[in-house]
Amino acid sequence: GQGNGPMYVEMMTYRYHGHSMSDPGTTYRNREEIALTRSTRDPLEFVKKTLIEAGFADAEQIKETEKRIRKEVAEQVKQAKSSSPPTIEPHLFQYVYSKDGGKEQNEFPPHVRMPDFAKSKWY
Repeated sequence: GQGNGPMYVEMMTYRYHGHSMSDPGTTYRNREEIALTRSTRDPLEFVKKTLIEAGFADAEQIKETEKRIRKEVAEQVKQAKSSSPPTIEPHLFQYVYSKDGGKEQNEFPPHVRMPDFAKSKWY
């Protein structure tokens, strides 16, 4: 902006899809309702419209920003897919629970059941 302080945007979202693969989301609402909601209440479109109306950006600037972001995301996805999976050990459980200010690492309280890595499909 132009130094006029922060901008507040309220987002009232709508779930376009069902809760899961077994819930298509069309048993309790129809496709027309979903399409109407998407065309009239989509929060991303609302933000774009608000930015344009407030004079913070024009449609072309928003389009270029979206294009740049899609390109960045595609590059990061490509990089992530070509990389080896991150290692879980020792970082997943390190420093989660500790006694004596962390001197005894990886001690778990009795109520925490640790996975059986021998039975895990990932090991």
